[in-house]
Amino acid sequence: MTSNTTPDHDPAELGELERSILLIVWRMGDVTAEQVREELGRPLKDSTIRTVLRRLEEKGYLAHTVENRTFLYRPAESRQRVAGRAVKRIVDWFCEGSVEALLVGMVDSRVLDRAELQRLADRIAQVQKTTPPGKATSASRADSTSNRKEKP
Repeated sequence: MTSNTTPDHDPAELGELERSILLIVWRMGDVTAEQVREELGRPLKDSTIRTVLRRLEEKGYLAHTVENRTFLYRPAESRQRVAGRAVKRIVDWFCEGSVEALLVGMVDSRVLDRAELQRLADRIAQVQKTTPPGKATSASRADSTSNRKEKP
């Protein structure tokens, strides 16, 4: 089964229970509604869990297969891809589309330390090495904007 996630779906619109269940599925892989209910560690009806799982599937975050009449849910999208969409929304809302402005803000706010910045730089360099010439990546677009001065 393929993912039918709407690229426009904002992960910030997920409710607290949806996020908790999604974290469980990402951590465990294939899970049943009963396993999710047990992992949550709070008293919820099985029908509540099944409803949330079905809604997460409708939103494209999960997919399922059926084995012996039991639904097995699995992630339809990686945690990183969903996080990337959430960050893109933040970049669009607060940084007028500038990833550089977001990263500078994270550095200034001490969200990223020196080691994390180095890992990020290494990852960007790795992507640039494997990207065919002439194909723009977000890393190369960030490089091309890094020489611009921000207006005061």
